[in-house]
Amino acid sequence: MLTETVRRSLAALRQPPRAARIATVLWLVWAVILWNVILDQAIVLAGREYLMAAAAAAGTPGFHPRVTDWLHPAASRGLLLATATAIVTVSAGLGLIAAAKDT
Repeated sequence: MLTETVRRSLAALRQPPRAARIATVLWLVWAVILWNVILDQAIVLAGREYLMAAAAAAGTPGFHPRVTDWLHPAASRGLLLATATAIVTVSAGLGLIAAAKDT
């Protein structure tokens, strides 16, 4: 009885309209994850570069780097790159789903 219920549930997931909706949601989730990872990585790398520059400047008198001079440009670049990657990912995913529907 239980196996028949599970079999019917899995068969319902394999129906083309429902499978396309599931695939769309998975592609959107993948794009959001990529967006977050790329933006975070850009900021982390800029933070590391700032720390190295600040450590190098710590022993010298005069100018010391400011964190905003390093992180604001990195956040802008990261936002642009992350958004472009997410757009390409969603476009590719939706295109592949549309192509799969036609077959």
